[in-house]
Amino acid sequence: MKILIYSPLFYPSVGGLETVVSILAHEFIVQGHEVKLVSQTPATDSKDFSFEVVRQPSPKQLLKLTQWCDIYFQGCVSLKGLWPLMFISKLLVITHQTWYRSPDGSMNWQNHLKHMVTHFATNISASHALAKSIPAASNVIPNSYREDIFYEIPEVARRQELVFLGRLVSDKGANLLLEALAKLKKMGLTPKLTIIGSGPEEYSLRQQANDLRIVDQIYFAGVKIEHELVKLLNAHQIIVVPSLWDEPFGIVALEGIACGCVVVGSEGGGLKDAIGPCGVTFPNGDVQALTQTLFNLLKNPEQLANYRANSYAHLLRHHKSTVAKAYLEVIEAAIR
Repeated sequence: MKILIYSPLFYPSVGGLETVVSILAHEFIVQGHEVKLVSQTPATDSKDFSFEVVRQPSPKQLLKLTQWCDIYFQGCVSLKGLWPLMFISKLLVITHQTWYRSPDGSMNWQNHLKHMVTHFATNISASHALAKSIPAASNVIPNSYREDIFYEIPEVARRQELVFLGRLVSDKGANLLLEALAKLKKMGLTPKLTIIGSGPEEYSLRQQANDLRIVDQIYFAGVKIEHELVKLLNAHQIIVVPSLWDEPFGIVALEGIACGCVVVGSEGGGLKDAIGPCGVTFPNGDVQALTQTLFNLLKNPEQLANYRANSYAHLLRHHKSTVAKAYLEVIEAAIR
């Protein structure tokens, strides 16, 4: 098959959607298909990919590319990228990776249009929650993680208790985790917490830790990537993903599981799909439930071993080749 992927944002822009699209494009190539990717993101270096990347194409170029392909594939609905299909009929396949609504649940006219588009596409959603959020039928195929980067390192001692990985912004819920630590301290437990990441909330989190008198339990590690990040995750027992908003999926949970961590995460949205049988969920924003969940795991370490025992089978479903194969099966069925 000839697959044209339209992704408005792409490398050097770095984000969840960009990563998902890049992995799929590469795996489609590996599994014997032709792929070209169109993006509106200009290049800032000469990084090579296993597929052709066409940046900021002219209307004529985009029409020519649409004529070339068998499948017009979009990373989320991009209204600006749909116009070629008004002139050239191609199978439209859309991977849904986020909500088409505002944080407060309201929808503007663009969101309504994006919902309308799903009725004319073959839809694939990263989680059951995302599939339920669109009006048309959708296949659920979970996201993959980079298994060549995230894995267990046996020689790293797993002596540290808690780790948080993510941008330090309000909706990621790191403040909720600090509150839970203060409550655990009153219950006689003083686990150490490593916070990996940076962001605008870092100063307020440091101030909160000081006000709660838990500064000596927290290490702000800053941004870590690849081997340094993997080594740090391997040193921890539990990764906490206390998002206040409904995560569409949650690749960070898979990365933690792959490094041997048990996940404690908020249950709203698609994060519970990513966690699967490898951890525990609690209601978004419920600090008491988070505190009790952490208390139970820290006091009963045998539970951690039980959750880790589920990781191998769970992660197999999220390997890059497995996920790409599932996408291709849906596409081939739509063609038939």
